[in-house]
Parts: sequence; C-alpha cells; structure tokens
Amino acid sequence: MKAFGGPAILLDRNDINTDEIIPAKYLTEITKTALKPHLLEDLLLDGKPFAPPTEVMDQARVVITRANFGCGSSREHAVWVFEVNDINVVIAESFARIFRQNMFNCGILAVELRKDQIDALFSMRGNISVKVDLGCDQIIASSDDTNQDDRICTFNLNSFDKDLVSAGGWLPYADRKY
Repeated sequence: MKAFGGPAILLDRNDINTDEIIPAKYLTEITKTALKPHLLEDLLLDGKPFAPPTEVMDQARVVITRANFGCGSSREHAVWVFEVNDINVVIAESFARIFRQNMFNCGILAVELRKDQIDALFSMRGNISVKVDLGCDQIIASSDDTNQDDRICTFNLNSFDKDLVSAGGWLPYADRKY
C-alpha cells in the first residue's frame, strides 16, 4: 500500500484555483516533469506572492489549505504538478469536484476536514508534518515545536477512492482489477 504524509506547507486561503496551482501558459508542455518548477508560481496569499524557500517546497509532501481548493477549469495539469512534486496529500475543507476526482485518479489523497479541524491545523506552530492512517480514516499532524500537542483528525473516504489512491491511481487500479 502506498504511504501518505510527510512535511506540510500551509496555504491559508479559500478558492485557490487551477490557474494559481499551475499557470495556463504552461499547459502546452508535453511532459509532466516540465511542469514541476511552476507549482503555485502565481499564487498570492494576503496579496503577496507565495514564495517559500526552495528546500521547503522540495521536502513538502502535504498541502493544508482552506475551502474550494482546485476551483476553476478542470485541467488535469493542476493535479499533475502536485504529482511531479511528490505531493501525495492535500487537506482542505472542500475541493472542486472534478479536481478532487482527478487527484484520486492520479493516486493523490484528497482529505476533506471540517472547518474547525482545518482551523486547528492552521493554529499549530512550527514546522508541521502529517501522517495518514488510511485504514482508520485519520490524519495525525505533529509539529517540531516540542510544546505543541499532536492533532488527530478523522475524515470519511469511500472505499472506491481508498482503493484508487492505495493502488497509486486509476491506471494501476485498473491493471489490478481488470
């Protein structure tokens, strides 16, 4: 079974759209790898460009964000750019429907949590890391701040979506099933 989790980046904003995830000018690229350096290139948080240190982005495996993540056009490129950057989990209050399904189809876990749970994750101090227990439908968020307690959040995921992400996406799932 595929493992999910790792160091997290926090994107404290609702309605992050697919153009902010991967700008449209890169949609003509012919390989997923060509998208890699452009992840979140046009994202603004509080009116300022999102520009974490390169090592933070290189180590990130989890994105924690707010409501309606992945809204906008239904392009697969917005999920592929997470895939080529080794992001394996996105945690949000809600997702745009097609974006969410594209994530599962690519083997990336989309976890929806209640607003109060998302708020609790954003209230954590220090560098945050997330472990996912897919069997128990739980995430465990921990911080490198030793005065900070772990946060355990429960989510609901249907068995088909669990099977898709456990297999690594639609193609590996279909290879196993058909």
